[in-house]
Amino acid sequence: MIKPIELVIFDCDGVLVDTERIALRLQVALGAELGWPLTEEEVIDRFIGRSSVSIKEQIAERLGTATADLWWDQLMERHQVEVDAGVTAVDGLPEALDAITLPTCVASSGSHEKMRHTLGRTGLYERFAGRINSAYEVARGKPAPDLFLLAAERMGVDPAACAVVEDSRPGVQAARAAGMRAFGYAGGLTRAELLEGPGTVVFHDMRALPGLLAEHQVQRPAGRA
Repeated sequence: MIKPIELVIFDCDGVLVDTERIALRLQVALGAELGWPLTEEEVIDRFIGRSSVSIKEQIAERLGTATADLWWDQLMERHQVEVDAGVTAVDGLPEALDAITLPTCVASSGSHEKMRHTLGRTGLYERFAGRINSAYEVARGKPAPDLFLLAAERMGVDPAACAVVEDSRPGVQAARAAGMRAFGYAGGLTRAELLEGPGTVVFHDMRALPGLLAEHQVQRPAGRA
């Protein structure tokens, strides 16, 4: 029997804070500077939604460990500058959070330090303080289910009673692998068709999320909204 939703797990970048476009621009620039020219589509496919370990492994395989370390250090340094210059919450996200009455938490591929920075800059950190989980705390990042399972365990909720809000293909894959319902936000960088799959609702406006959660409280549908 399908359980009602008891917990909503939010990804951070691209779901809570509008940082994925910053990361995309910086990754393309660093690739051109350091010897691995990448298109925006290639960056989205290879890097968006994945852990630092996964990204650095890909870069090291192509350019060597030293360059991978340099790439990552430059990315973090430039990302912080861009965020400080004026990052915002994802469009419609504050209104969605105000309307969601279910318990919530965060589970992101980013580090706790990065999330303190980005969530702090957008005024969202206090809304999730004490309920923030990082892929740095688990053995395997997305698309493995480890991070979402950790979040559910810490919140004391059965994975089958969790809903995950994600904006990347590895993210929705991880949610499905964890046995959770996935809500794929297609208002960011990842195309809607890449988010689709079993037990997944794809939507384009964050303001629609509270209604979708209520509508699919027991159902486990697949499709677009």
